[in-house]
This record gives sequence, C-alpha cells and structure tokens, in this order.
Amino acid sequence: MQPYSTPFYFIVLGLALIPLIVSISLGKKMLWYQVLVTIIFLGWSFSGSVTLWALLGYGVYQSVLVKAYEYYRVKRASNNTWVFYATVLLAILPLVIVKVTPTVDPSRPNSIIGFLGISYLTFKVLNVVIELRDDLIHQVPLRQFIYFLYFLPTISSGPIDRYRRFEKEYQNRTVENYPTLLGHGIFQIFLGFLYKFIIGHLIVTYILHNVAITATVNPNFLTMVEAMYSYGLYLFFDFAGYSLFAIGVSNIMGYDIPINFVRPFAAKNIKDFWNRWHITLSFWFRDFVYMRLVKTIMVKRWSKNRILISNVSYFALFGLMGLWHGLTWYYIVYGLYHAVLMVSYDAWLRYKRRHHLKIADNWLTKGLSIALTFNAVFIGFLIFSGIPNFAILHSINPSNPLPNF
Repeated sequence: MQPYSTPFYFIVLGLALIPLIVSISLGKKMLWYQVLVTIIFLGWSFSGSVTLWALLGYGVYQSVLVKAYEYYRVKRASNNTWVFYATVLLAILPLVIVKVTPTVDPSRPNSIIGFLGISYLTFKVLNVVIELRDDLIHQVPLRQFIYFLYFLPTISSGPIDRYRRFEKEYQNRTVENYPTLLGHGIFQIFLGFLYKFIIGHLIVTYILHNVAITATVNPNFLTMVEAMYSYGLYLFFDFAGYSLFAIGVSNIMGYDIPINFVRPFAAKNIKDFWNRWHITLSFWFRDFVYMRLVKTIMVKRWSKNRILISNVSYFALFGLMGLWHGLTWYYIVYGLYHAVLMVSYDAWLRYKRRHHLKIADNWLTKGLSIALTFNAVFIGFLIFSGIPNFAILHSINPSNPLPNF
C-alpha cells in the first residue's frame, strides 16, 4: 500500500505509533522501536517482491558507495575532483536507469530497479556525498545513514531532509518540547486530510477530470485556462497534503523536519515563489547545483560576466529539475520555462536599478505582483500537467488515450 494513500493506512500507523508516543513522552526515543515500525511499514508499502528487493538493493548499493567515499575522504584524506564526480555519477546511476528505461523501452514503463521514492533517496545520498567532499561531514555511521535514507515518514514523497540536520535529532536521546511537537504533528496530519482527501479529491473528481478531457478533445483558450487552474490547484492540495502527512508523522516520531510549502500562491515574484513552493527541493537545487555551478565557473574563470554566469546556472538548475521529473518534453519545457522566468525577473531588477525606477509599495502593486506571479506559475503547471501533450496527440490520432487524473 502506498504511504498516506488511504485513511486505513493512518489508522494502522497511528496504532503502531502509540507505544512510541508514550515512550517519547517519558523521555525515551526508543530507536529500536522506530526501526521496527519502519521495517514493518516499508515491507507493507513495498510488498511487491521485485519492488521490495529493488528498495533493499538500492540501500545496499548506496551504503557501500557512501562508506567507500567516506573512507576515501576521511581515512585517506584525499579529495580528487574526478573521484568525487565518479561517486556522484554512481550515486545517480540507479535513478538515471529508472528514468531512461521507459524512453528506451516503452513496453517497460517501470524499471525492475525502480520503486516509489527513489528520487528523494537519491537526493539524500548526494547530500551526504557532496558534504563529505566539502568536509562538512566527517563520518557517516552506517546504521545512522541507513535510518536517514529509509526514514519512514518522508521516503515516498519528501520533504528532502539534510543529513547534518537529521543527525542532530537522531543522536538526541530525548525530544525537547515533545507535547508541542506532538500537537503540531497531529494538526499537520488533519490539515493534510483536508488538503488531500477533501479539497484535492473534490477538485480532481468533479472538476479536473472533466476539464482535462474537454481540453484534450476540444483545445482552445478557454478549455486550456480551465485545465490550467484546476490542475494547478489540484497539484498543490494533493502534494502539499502528502508533505503535511510526512511532517506530521515525523513530528509524532520526535523529528522536526523542514516544511515544504509556505503559502506559495501569495508569492510576489518568481524567486519568492521558489522560496515557498517545494522548498526542500528548490533549496537543494539552489545549494547543490546553482551555487556550485556559479562558484565553479567563477573559479575556473570560464566567464567573467556575472549576468551570463547566473543565467547559465539558472538554465542548468531548472533544466535538471525538469529532467528529474522525467524524460518527457513537457517536463523539460517546464523547467526551461521557469529558467526564463528567473532570468527575466533578474533582468527586470537590473532595469529598475539602472533607470532608478521606483514603484510604489502599496496594496495595488502588491496585488498586481501576486496576480502576475500566480498566473505565470499556473502557465507552468499547465505545461507540467501534460494536457497540451494529450491534446496534440489526440489531434493527430483521436484514438490516443485521454488524460486520467
């Protein structure tokens, strides 16, 4: 059963967490019980024989890779760039195979080494490898790494935690202010129910399903706009609901993991949006792709033009983000579209500074900024949804399948 997919999952999980709640309230985290619950629920969630073995094999593979690189960096005190690059490539290799398989062999939409959440686990592994490289992590105890990798609440859909932050909470044998954290976790779960099982369900069942088919069969400005808004809202409430579930369960287990959404549709510009939307993913790409690429270009002196460096790095960041979602043209276009938005926004800021342009800061300008950002973001959601792709394919051959959200 997919994590957080049905109320029944929460009933079983809630019963399993009762002993842990009591134990933490009494001052003991009972890590052995956390591990036991994790094993049981991972076995339940990934019960397909191939999927379960893929999950276990992935953990063994990445653990060997991380420990080998830890030995290389710490014990041998070596830091060759090409060894680092090779380690990164080996870390992402399983994910690449999973993403490429459907494109290479359409008859096999799912790779035998694929499983739900492999992308998020890969981000965790890369976080450890990169920070070993940067000398920010000096040791990675195997048991601790495995628990970080397979952390039950976030394994399927994030949020993407960082190893050093997680390590501090893992090593603390008690949880400070647990009653507050517990109450917050329960609230997050109920809010997630509202988002996913009520609002998201109503949108997809009574609005999105119908308008997506209409936009595919009869594509025009109006039907695409309807599809754009309905899909964007559904995406938010469904995904934010999952994130709230993960945060809530983590809180109940004594972990205060990062949030993933902070009123994203109140963003005043595209940069503000990415500071509010899928925060752990956007910050991961910012820290480990954008900033590192900017630094590399400047250190290697490939260019002295700071604007060019920034723009190239934006396209690299969002291009990779698009590819991460899948090797499909509309995911790639979605990523590049956001790169264009970021580059355009930076150009607008430079224009204002150069011409000493001052815009009044009042409710009207704020509202206009929010409205422009909101609609720009939702155009991206329309691209991401694949509905235009369905419309194109349907116009070529009406027997092609219709979207089914």
